[in-house]
Amino acid sequence: MIEKLNWYAMRWKIEVFHKVLKSGCRVEESGLRAAERLVKLIATCCILAWRIFWMTMVSRSYPEAEPQIALTQMEMDVLDQLAVSPSVSANNLSHYIIRIAKLGGYLGRANDPAPGNTVMWRGIARLTDIVLGASIGSQIVGN
Repeated sequence: MIEKLNWYAMRWKIEVFHKVLKSGCRVEESGLRAAERLVKLIATCCILAWRIFWMTMVSRSYPEAEPQIALTQMEMDVLDQLAVSPSVSANNLSHYIIRIAKLGGYLGRANDPAPGNTVMWRGIARLTDIVLGASIGSQIVGN
């Protein structure tokens, strides 16, 4: 009985994960018809959806966690450069999560709840594009 209750308690997290997978990745809109290609796309999107869901949950549970557990050095460097007030020391995961969420449209007002998966999805998508551009730019121009 306890085991079944624990499974049911996980239901909401599974629903949120599927929402990120369906709404964020838009797998249904891919237009892929070959099963092999669709399986590869879904597998890749599951990794992306898991990362977003996991970062959102970890930042809520352990806001003082080290940012390196979820972000690459390049991602942190780009977020530091994009910060409105770069003089503010961002030494924990929650600061970086807020910065990512703001890229996704999160306002971060005093009474706003913690960022959700939707703004995190949009923020990660923008961050990935910016990091890719910075990486290519540094190769072209040099460090």
